[in-house]
Amino acid sequence: MRKVVLSMNVTLDGFIAGPNCELDWHFERWGADMAHSLCEQLSRADTIILGRVTYSAMAGYWPNRAADMSFPREDLAFAEMMNRYEKVVFSRSMDTPVWNNSRFVKGNTGKEILQLKQQTGKDIIIYGSGKLVNSLMQLNLIDEYLLWVHPVILGKGKPLFKDRINMKLMKLKTFDSGVVILYYKAD
Repeated sequence: MRKVVLSMNVTLDGFIAGPNCELDWHFERWGADMAHSLCEQLSRADTIILGRVTYSAMAGYWPNRAADMSFPREDLAFAEMMNRYEKVVFSRSMDTPVWNNSRFVKGNTGKEILQLKQQTGKDIIIYGSGKLVNSLMQLNLIDEYLLWVHPVILGKGKPLFKDRINMKLMKLKTFDSGVVILYYKAD
């Protein structure tokens, strides 16, 4: 059975964004070593699941990265995977894909995720998509949590966790910027 893997940037105090969806804290510490790890993670997947807001942001960014000469050349493999992989988007209001290999799901989130997990293929990865992640956590459908913990405290913002979840630490990885990836398995 395929795994659902959450890859999420989070602050030391547990926020995935500032109170107005600010992500500046995330980009301040991003480096080539982190980009390499992110590319390795994505290479173990073949399906990306997204909520409406994250899909809209990514669909506006990724399709033209390879042609953008200012885009870091070492990130081309990641951009290619983002554009090539199947994207399953959970949205009640969107129904017209603007990014290749995208399809929209309006129905039962849990049922769709269970069907995806039953299919053959690689892992299913989630980036961002706070509301979707929260609903999947409530349904106990996330198998692994890859938390990119940034050495910053916001004090307020959009929290990742709202309910108790037991996890088992599998490993961790540190970066020169002070960011640490904590690899957890749902317990």
